[in-house]
Formats: sequence, structure tokens, C-alpha cells
Amino acid sequence: MSAMSAIVLDLFILGIYFSIIVGIGVHFSRRTTNLADFALGGRSIPWWAVLASILASEISAGTFFGTPGEGFRLRNYTYAQLMLGYLFARVVVSAVFIPAYYKHNVVSIYEFLEFRFGPRTRRIASAIFLLTRSLASGSRLWVPTLLLVVIWNQLHPDRPLGNWDQFWFTGAALIIISLLTAAYTAVGGIKAVIWTDVLQIAVLFGALGFSVWYLLGHIPGGWEGAKSHLQGPQDLTLWQWEGDVPADNFAGKIKSVLETEFTVWAALFGSLFVTLATHGTDQDMVQRMLTAKNKRQSAVATILSGLADIPVTFAVLTIGILLAVYYGHVVNDPRLPMAGPLLDLKPDSARIFPYFVVDVMPGGLRGLVIAGVLATTMGSLGTAMNSLATSYCRDFHFRWFNTTADECARVRVLKWATVGFTLVLIFVGLATAWVKAHNPSLSIIGIILGSFGYTYGSLLGIFMVALFTRNRGSETGNAIAMTGGIIAVAILSNLPNDLWKMMTGGALYPYPSALPVIEFPWRIMAGTLVTLAIALCFKTPAPSRQTVTEK
Repeated sequence: MSAMSAIVLDLFILGIYFSIIVGIGVHFSRRTTNLADFALGGRSIPWWAVLASILASEISAGTFFGTPGEGFRLRNYTYAQLMLGYLFARVVVSAVFIPAYYKHNVVSIYEFLEFRFGPRTRRIASAIFLLTRSLASGSRLWVPTLLLVVIWNQLHPDRPLGNWDQFWFTGAALIIISLLTAAYTAVGGIKAVIWTDVLQIAVLFGALGFSVWYLLGHIPGGWEGAKSHLQGPQDLTLWQWEGDVPADNFAGKIKSVLETEFTVWAALFGSLFVTLATHGTDQDMVQRMLTAKNKRQSAVATILSGLADIPVTFAVLTIGILLAVYYGHVVNDPRLPMAGPLLDLKPDSARIFPYFVVDVMPGGLRGLVIAGVLATTMGSLGTAMNSLATSYCRDFHFRWFNTTADECARVRVLKWATVGFTLVLIFVGLATAWVKAHNPSLSIIGIILGSFGYTYGSLLGIFMVALFTRNRGSETGNAIAMTGGIIAVAILSNLPNDLWKMMTGGALYPYPSALPVIEFPWRIMAGTLVTLAIALCFKTPAPSRQTVTEK
């Protein structure tokens, strides 16, 4: 197949994909007549479609590129340990969180906090979500544009893109992807999002499967041949019990574990709290679950999504490991867009999979993988837009502006709010692209997961007080507790110094050597425990206890 024919085939596949996406949005735009339809799909979505939508949200473009980068960098499966906590947390969410939301018939899950405590707690929690989700989802937007940088550098090896060139080049693509996603999200609501997610997850699975198959076909001996090159002490390992820094005493070992991203302890405890927060207190994820017909179907979709995550994670890590073998032992390509020995270069490992897709994969298959990248981006982005608009309108706008009870008018407000948050996400995405262009050593996983690690522990802590106690927590106490949780995580993750270093190049203060600088799997757990400890010191006034009991 000639190069031009391959490009035409790629464009044809992408054209079919975009046509179907737009068609789904237009179809459901005619069926969205009220707020319940727009935000929750009339609670009529079958469980298997909810399952697909949950997976589409979890497997973002950051995962699609970032996780192969982790496999390529580490040459093992230690990242997959986190699936243990992810799965157990889903059971807890299905048994405790989801039934409470269905019982109170909430649209924005932060309405539940008003039933339990009062309007101030609801507004604070919703504001934390709006800020954090905007940062987390916006930071994902720049990821698929990595492909464009790789394509340009391949076609113009004598004119590689500089930092500012990358920023403007990828920024334009980022805006186009966002506006296209906003189009079907704003007109079709959550139904359009979920049914496009069903298509997108099918495309994604196809892209992952073909990528593994193609790599195995280009490594002599297939998987057995690949294993012959993976003989290092940590290669292909799954379990890591101790931290990266050896320690002789118990306190030192705990400190080392807290400063290490992927260990068994992070899998059992850190990832448990991460998933409780993302799947129990994040409107972006929970809104999908609440579109199911009842709490039982919602629970089935939620738990099965955890089981489905396991093979997906192993497949994506396998791609990264096979890429390490392919480029380290099968070929020696001097055109690689990185300096130094490839296997020794850790800072920009996220570029390795897009480089392989563009430079090695044949036409057609390459188009499928690019469509898979777009599918992951648009799937997670669409629900973020819808959930941000829903929370803002339900928790703030309808109260502030005394919006009429007319359903059509409220849906119009939601649609305009969707457009507004699209602009917010574009701004965050452009800012992230600029930072990444000037700091190529930043980890994709760290950027995406780190943004909500600072705040979601506070959300989870308050929800746990609401769900597991009857007379603890109050409006004033909750505000103090959430603030304390955020400050504690910021200090333990050395955030003030990181921000100061980014602005000035130096440290703001000497960090105490006795304290660990906790990695992202531990941040939500730390924030949750601090928030819980403070909130439990306050007693719920009797009228608030009566309100939630009577609901």
C-alpha cells in the first residue's frame, strides 16, 4: 500500500467515526425535552450501556498514552496492582453510595449533602467538584495532540516543532476536539454522551487489541521472544511490597512506601480511597451510574466495570512493555524524537506509543488507533461537560437567578452552561499544553490524577460522615474539615514548594526530612482521614438529622 493510499484509508476510517458520533448527537437532540432526560437520560439507560460509559470515562487519552508510557518506563505490571483497591471500592460504592442517591432521587449528588447537613455544605462540595473536575478534565485535553506533534516531526524531520510551535499547533487541535464534543453533548444531553461512549469503547477495545497483535507480530518469537529480552530483576513483576528507597527501620519503610507510586499497600489502601472518591463523590462519574433504571442495575454496571478494567489495564501495560522490547532489541531507529538511549530515557516515555502508531503501523490500523485515541478523549470529555453543567445549574444557577420551573427553559440553561464549561476546559487544556511543552519530564498520570488528589479526599471525608453516621458533622464543622483536609494534602505532597519552584526556580521553605512527600495514590486517603477526624468532632444539629431521616 502506498503512503498516499494509507493516509486516505486512515481519513476514511476517521470520517466514518465522526459521522456516526454526530449522527448520535442529532438523534438524541430530538428526544431531550426535560431536565431529567438531559441530565439523567430519564433513568432509562440499560446497565450494559452504563457499563460502557463508565469504562469510556475511566480510560481517557491520558490512560491510552500515559499507561503504555508507564509500562515502557518500568517494563513491568506494578501499575496494575492498583486494580485491587479499585474493585473493592466499587463494591462499597454500589452497596452504600448509590442506594442513598437513588433513595433521595438526586440529580446533582451534592443535593444529598444538603439533605444531611444543609445548603452550605452542598455548595462547598459542589464548588470543589467544579474546580477540580475542570482542572482534571481540562488537563486531559492536550494528550491526544501528542499524535499531531509526532506526525509533524515525522513528515518534517528537518523542521521539528519547538516549544511554542507545539503549543500553538496542538492548541488548535485541542479546540476543535472540544467544540466537536460540545456540539453533540449540548444538543443531546447525557443520552448522547452514553450512546457515543458505547461506540467509543468498542473502537477503543479494537484499537488496543490490534496494537497488541501488531506488536507481537513484529517481535521475533512473539511473546516468548519478548520475554527473552525481559530478564531484569523488576521486569514483568506485578507485586511490589516495599518502596523504591531502601530503609532499615519501620518508620523509614513506611515513609518509603508513601513516597512510591505503585506498591501492594497503595493498591490495598491508596487506590481504595481514590476510587471511593472518583466513583462515589464525583458528579462526573456518578451521573452515569444514576442513568440506570434502578440501583441494582447501577450496581451491576459499576462492579462489572471494575472487572473489565483489569484486562484493559494489562493490555495497555503490555503495549508499553512490548514497545520497550521492540525499540530496545528489535530495531534501532535514529529518527526517534528523543535524545540518548531509548530505554534509559524516562522523561518523555509518553511519546513512545504515538510515535509507534504514526511511524510503524500500516494505514487503516493506524486510523483505527487514532480513532481510539479520539474516542477516549471525547468519551471522558463529554460527560465532564454534562456533569459540570448539571452541578452548576442545580447547585448554584437555578437558585441564584431564580430560574423558572419550565422544563424547556431549564434545559436551555443547561445547554448554555455546557458551552460555557467547554470554554473553561479549553482554557485549562491550553494551559496544560503550555506547561507540558516547557516541562517535558512531567508524567501524564501524575498531572491528571494529581489535580484531584489535593481536594477529593475532603469530598470523600464529608460524604463518609454523611453516610456512615447519624449525628456527626455540621455546616461549620464541615467547612473547617474540608479546608483542613486540603491543606494537609498540600503540605504532605510539597505542593507549595512545587508551585514556588515552577514560578521562581527555587524552594519556598525547607521541607522537613522526617515527613514523606506522598505520591498521588496516597493523597486522597490522607485528605479523607484528616477531614474525617475534624468533621467527627462536630455534632449535627437535631433539625438536620430529622430532615435526612424523613426524606
